[in-house]
Amino acid sequence: MVELLQTVIEGDASDRISQLPEETHDLTSATAFSSCKHGAIVLLHGYLGSSASLSKNLYFVQLLGKDRARSIQVVSSKTSLAEKDASVHESIRRLPMHTPVAVRGLLRERKQQPDHASGDVEIFTRVEIDLLGVRPLNEFPSDIIATPDTVFGPEQRHLQLRSNAELREALLIRSQVGMFLRDRLRDLGFAEIETPLLFKSTPEGAREFIVPTRRKGFAYALPQSPQQFKQILMASGISRYYQFARCFRDEDLRADRQPEFTQLDLEMSFTGSEGVMNVIEDLIRFIWSKCLRDNLPDVFPRMTYGEAMSQYGSDKPDTRIGMRISRIQHLLPADLISKLTSLQDPIVDALVFRPETNPNMDVRNFVTDFLASPEGNLFVDNPEGAPGIFVLDATKPLQGLQALGFEAAERIEDELQVQDGDLLILQARQNQAFSGGSTPLGNLRLALHAAAVREGHVDPPMGFAPLWVTDFPLFSPVSLTEPGQGGKAGLAATHHPFTSPKTSEDIDMLMVDPTRVIGDHYDLVINGVELGGGSRRIHNAEMQTLVMRDILRMSPERIAEFSHLLEVLRAGCPPHAGIALGFDRLIALMIGKTSVRDVIAFPKTGKGEDALVNSPALLSKEALQTYHLQYRQ
Repeated sequence: MVELLQTVIEGDASDRISQLPEETHDLTSATAFSSCKHGAIVLLHGYLGSSASLSKNLYFVQLLGKDRARSIQVVSSKTSLAEKDASVHESIRRLPMHTPVAVRGLLRERKQQPDHASGDVEIFTRVEIDLLGVRPLNEFPSDIIATPDTVFGPEQRHLQLRSNAELREALLIRSQVGMFLRDRLRDLGFAEIETPLLFKSTPEGAREFIVPTRRKGFAYALPQSPQQFKQILMASGISRYYQFARCFRDEDLRADRQPEFTQLDLEMSFTGSEGVMNVIEDLIRFIWSKCLRDNLPDVFPRMTYGEAMSQYGSDKPDTRIGMRISRIQHLLPADLISKLTSLQDPIVDALVFRPETNPNMDVRNFVTDFLASPEGNLFVDNPEGAPGIFVLDATKPLQGLQALGFEAAERIEDELQVQDGDLLILQARQNQAFSGGSTPLGNLRLALHAAAVREGHVDPPMGFAPLWVTDFPLFSPVSLTEPGQGGKAGLAATHHPFTSPKTSEDIDMLMVDPTRVIGDHYDLVINGVELGGGSRRIHNAEMQTLVMRDILRMSPERIAEFSHLLEVLRAGCPPHAGIALGFDRLIALMIGKTSVRDVIAFPKTGKGEDALVNSPALLSKEALQTYHLQYRQ
């Protein structure tokens, strides 16, 4: 070891790519020097950090550990170095900040002890290194400007990560949460099983990425999810499966989505919805207690899709912010309803906004400015009618609700418990069953609250509010933005075509009115974020065929694409249920990030591009010929 330490001197370029000298202590450990005596020779690896030169003979530089979380001061004194090692002093002075190095020196007591931490870096305050030798392992080029104020773009993701401790910490937390989940699932009897990434195209609901092959006319498809494979595992004698699955969907990258993402995927045989929800509640409580030291409720609240949409205008409600929606058209005079909307026999909903943090705020100016903004214009231009705005004012007749009429104003005051200074918003909508994920008033509720938080009129919601949303419609009208299953019925599976009807009554309703059938589906929502969804699956081949052929009216060719799954179900497949949790979104929620890009090492941009490696890339003529492809004219 002594001979090895003595070899660590300034080297040339060829020396930098030779064998790395072995370190004696690891700066990533808080106890790196706890058992090391002063005067011992140490060899450390790390990056050069900030420096200070007190004179041409005395130089101080911080040595950051490999993870850049801790640092130790290195002191180079030209007068204390032997004459033959005097070049070491000049060498370390010349090396730029961020250079990876191996440093050899004497461990000694640090007399002037700084604060324990400096920004994101923890400093070893009681010891420092008296430099004996330094070996650069590479150099940081002078053409890259890297100051504490430098903002690196996505094309320099490696420097984003290196310079941003928060991003690196997010990745470490992600790793830790994954390990905890694996440990817990193992204790619960689950087996981690990988499923193929090279699948085939099947109309599950989302648009797929196609992978051409050299076999003319043949292609793989990257899986939207492991849905079919995990159902096959349930028919294969695997009772409890899970994996951290990579999933791929070629969809418009709205709402902070990524074309490739990770989900915690699990499935259980001989069980139903309750069994899966119980396991997930256990997992979420376990992770929250382990990582956040926060205790979630023993039983998560539940509400149906209809309740969520009617009370919050969203199928993933954030129940922390209140502002529940109430249906009030029965309280309003017909002439007022006609002023709100041109719809015939509409439903009119109401919500109340109360500025609890700032009771002296000018509510009228706030809502007027909001509705005049580009964000607010979306609500004003609602084709079903602009929102009706009323500000409760105790100095005015009927508290400012005179436009509603005496009887309606009194009943609304009583039912909605409005008070002076409140903002009352009315919104008309079609008198029909809910579909989709939100209503205009539900979106206005969230946007108005977010604006009030930004302006300091209400406090941001705190804590975590887990919730199960259940009883979704099994089928929904075909969307122009989603391919669905390509059937001719004008319907698509709300989630995927393998979800089972919830009750025997729902099965009976299939052939009568499929739009009224409830699916045995459940979504886990925390703080308005849909973390995942699952369902009890159809495990009977005849029922699965009926749904595809008679309800969705898929063509025989489309149904044939699922022949493998139908054959598996036909072979005595047991009842089973499962769920998939968005792992990226779970981590973002836990650490308070609004974008999943902040918890993914190499995320795609909003255009689906990786600016660091320049993907996707144009195919060469040779590649087009190899895979029998050509551009459409």
